[in-house]
Amino acid sequence: QVQLVESGGGLVQAGGSLRLSCAASGRTFSSYAMGWFRQAPGKEREFVATINWSGSNTYYADSVKGRFTISRDNAKNTVYLQMNSLKPEDTAVYYCAADWRPLSRTTAQGMGEYDYWGQGTQVTVSS
Repeated sequence: QVQLVESGGGLVQAGGSLRLSCAASGRTFSSYAMGWFRQAPGKEREFVATINWSGSNTYYADSVKGRFTISRDNAKNTVYLQMNSLKPEDTAVYYCAADWRPLSRTTAQGMGEYDYWGQGTQVTVSS
């Protein structure tokens, strides 16, 4: 069982930056690939970024590539999402998720592949 708690959301002007954090409970954090998803009002939840267990492999949605960076600190059981050059269309609730993939280079982009989800943190980008 893994519990995930996101933090770091807030209100920022377009062009600004935010760093989201996702703290995980449990001693097996390093066995999970981690992902970030987001859901804007009236829209379906969509993939943002993912990182494998060691941090050696990452993958991004085209809409955030070059602006967002996912990273993790296994010693702190935490995954991060650094968001730069924010746009109003980045406004959404951001969720982190954990996918059991011990010692795997692979990551997952599909929501159905993830085993655990956080409650989400709101990010609002004003124009």
